[in-house]
Amino acid sequence: MRPPRKSGGTVRKAKKLRREMTVPEVYLWQHLRAQTAVKIRRQHPIGPYIPDFFCSKAKLAIDVDGIVHDMGDNPERDVARDLALAKLGIETVRIPASDILKNSAEVANTIIRLCLARTKG
Repeated sequence: MRPPRKSGGTVRKAKKLRREMTVPEVYLWQHLRAQTAVKIRRQHPIGPYIPDFFCSKAKLAIDVDGIVHDMGDNPERDVARDLALAKLGIETVRIPASDILKNSAEVANTIIRLCLARTKG
């Protein structure tokens, strides 16, 4: 199944999100961009959705979840988005921002290993 088309608004929002990354996203991106094992994009639009990081070869979306993800209707929106991406064959991994702040290198290594495992076979 092909992802829905990206709207101009989604692309503009993704560019804005790249410029305004959170501290945990920046820490994680520093490690992910330095490695060469897999290609990972940041704030990559997939239809109307924009995961924090995305490995297209592994069909893996990575989201950094801060405290705001537990507020209001955000948990329900996250579940709906994850289900929509799953229908496209994309798995979503959610990582607490606190884990990245504690050890961003280890979180990045875990993501890379997961991407590599999903691309084998």
